[in-house]
Amino acid sequence: MTASNPAPAQATESPAGNGRLALMAVAWLWVGAPFAYGVYELVLKLKQLFTG
Repeated sequence: MTASNPAPAQATESPAGNGRLALMAVAWLWVGAPFAYGVYELVLKLKQLFTG
């Protein structure tokens, strides 16, 4: 006879998880902010190019 033994519950958040989340947010901002600025400048230059 086999016993139905559910898997032990694991914590969804570990103490290191919050630090990793903060690091990931900073990394996205580190890359995303200059990228967004570049796209903004590109749109301005394209507007100048096509409207005179």
